Amino acid sequence: MLFMVTDGQANEAPIAAKVLVIGHRGASALRPEHTLASYGQAIADGADFIEPDLVMTRDGVPVARHENEISGTTDVAAHPEFASRKTTKTVDGHAVTGWFTEDFTLDELKTLRARERLPQLRSTAYDGQFQIPTLDEIIDFVAAESATRGRVIGIIPEIKHGTYFQKAGLPMEDRVLAMLAAHAYTRTAPVEIQSFEIANLRYLHGKLGKNHPNIRLLQLIDDAGEHPYDVVAAGGKLSYGDMMTPAGLREIATYADAIGPNIRAIIPLAADGTLGKPTPLVHDAHAARLELHPYTFRPENFFQAKNFWQGSDPKTFNEAGSIAEIRAYLDAGIDAFFTDDPAIGRKALDAR
Repeated sequence: MLFMVTDGQANEAPIAAKVLVIGHRGASALRPEHTLASYGQAIADGADFIEPDLVMTRDGVPVARHENEISGTTDVAAHPEFASRKTTKTVDGHAVTGWFTEDFTLDELKTLRARERLPQLRSTAYDGQFQIPTLDEIIDFVAAESATRGRVIGIIPEIKHGTYFQKAGLPMEDRVLAMLAAHAYTRTAPVEIQSFEIANLRYLHGKLGKNHPNIRLLQLIDDAGEHPYDVVAAGGKLSYGDMMTPAGLREIATYADAIGPNIRAIIPLAADGTLGKPTPLVHDAHAARLELHPYTFRPENFFQAKNFWQGSDPKTFNEAGSIAEIRAYLDAGIDAFFTDDPAIGRKALDAR
């Protein structure tokens, strides 16, 4: 294992040939998330990959939303024609009230407009301007951007709520693979399919085999005490904490190429909110030949370790703090990272 030395400390080196900047939901600090405008801003700002989270419509079309409940990211509540569709469902074991993509056709969803998910922290100036894009539209958009800019741009789709949609009769995995195969761009460009569940990644691993070298798999990892929902649904007890042990990581490596933990699983916060010391996770994952693609670096004080804050207002847009925080994790050996502001991620990476 290779190490770097920074400020007298030994740090893990990445195992990836190139550390990548991933536009988390696009450039979601600057535009409403999961819109073509957000993805376009991320690409313009130097993202190597853009990330569409995928959920399903009633007529079986994968569209980009962080959740299938869309009241927080669209203007659906302002549409009286859809008022009767507000309901409560159990999603991954939790009761959720609102409007759900699987209760709408694509044509109906196209009448909605995106809005800022975090209006208490971010600008709402772009609310009402952008539609919900389909995966097909996103691939076409990225292909056009790639041709215009003369560089390859990867796509890292997340399959959201895999077990839930399977039980709803809207399984996503084969639809996503078919869409990727239907586009010339995604038959060769880098693609990394991600999920917080395990069974669908294992299924995809079996389907892909060695015939799709451009497609990799990323096992997302939630907080240590939480459990993948497909494990819960099957009556199992495996936790994300179990998955982050050396044995758990070796098991992940049998079907995935990388893990995507929360950044705080790599360097946690101390009791006073400042950045603490790295855990063994990077070293253990690299020992299993797994890359680390952690989430999520954000430019506002609110999301950063206290020692990087500028002033005391949580809403302060703090580029310098975000750069400093990203660099601490780069020193810890991460292989890629999700950021809400790819321009900041690019600066943090390229100026090292």
